Amino acid sequence: MRVCGIDESGRGPLAGPVTAAAVVLPAGSSARRTAGILFAALGDSKALSPEERTRAAALIREHALSWAVGWSWPEEIDRLNIHGATLLAMNRALSGIYPLPDLVVVDGLFVPDCRFKAKAVVRGDQKVQSIMAASILAKTERDLWMIAYSKIESRYGFQFHKGYPTPEHRTLVGRYGLSPIHRRSFRISFPE
Repeated sequence: MRVCGIDESGRGPLAGPVTAAAVVLPAGSSARRTAGILFAALGDSKALSPEERTRAAALIREHALSWAVGWSWPEEIDRLNIHGATLLAMNRALSGIYPLPDLVVVDGLFVPDCRFKAKAVVRGDQKVQSIMAASILAKTERDLWMIAYSKIESRYGFQFHKGYPTPEHRTLVGRYGLSPIHRRSFRISFPE
């Protein structure tokens, strides 16, 4: 059975895209070999250091049967809301998976509307290897995008906070206003 794990990164930031990744890990004897390689690398993407995530992402890309990344952009987040944009990014990632999965498992409470059998797994990024792998890829890809964008728009320090609402980020928004990638529908409170 081909199981596709899906997770997202970037629901909480004030700026940038929400990114979803879909990963199918090998099954059968290939799975045992792959599990041995990936086991030490996989974990909750938020608990890994950026260097550990980068190494794990490279292993996932090398050993996964299939993987893909999908994006929803700030204007889509503003138009659809963050929940709808997250499900859209998940569907975009899922559309890049081949061969087609028999089952889709998604971290959290909701699954995208898709033609496959799908189920949500609460804390799946801590329990299900394919979701763990998707979590790592989504976080790594989004962070790389935010670092690249920081070279275009350097005033906001995106390479450091990746768009999350840190006091420094909120102070810079207060000073410079919103950048083209800020989410207009998100409320920004400013530090005292």
